[in-house]
Amino acid sequence: MRIGIVAIGRLSRSPETELVKLYVERATNAGRPLGLGPVEVVEVESRKPGKAAEAEALRAHLSDSHVVACDERGAARSSRAFADELATLRDRGVRRLVFLIGGADGLDPDLVAQANGKLAFGPQTWPHALARAMLSEQIYRAVSILAGSPYHRD
Repeated sequence: MRIGIVAIGRLSRSPETELVKLYVERATNAGRPLGLGPVEVVEVESRKPGKAAEAEALRAHLSDSHVVACDERGAARSSRAFADELATLRDRGVRRLVFLIGGADGLDPDLVAQANGKLAFGPQTWPHALARAMLSEQIYRAVSILAGSPYHRD
């Protein structure tokens, strides 16, 4: 199952960008033997401002995908539950899983409603660069858990 992080906006050179690259590479390398990966990050720019225009730009990258919207009203999951969810989707034959990260004002409500699921990073508000880093790290952690690596929370 291919995994994508599709996000509004481009990250400049920053520590967060380096973290995203590191975790995406690790998740891709560790996930291939498990049928998870590659993991990719797609940065999308909207030609017009506003959530609706951003949603249209994001939709262009969702063809034949199981879509999870990163949204504050979504469900927060433990790392183990997140790993189990990835494994379940893979085992059900999902070929591509996409996580959406919206712009500064979040995702368009219609796009969130059309998503197959919603994921929250907790009740706090996080900068987009950190949200990408946190999501890529959790994908890597999920792959590691599924690979049988020791997990200190078990």
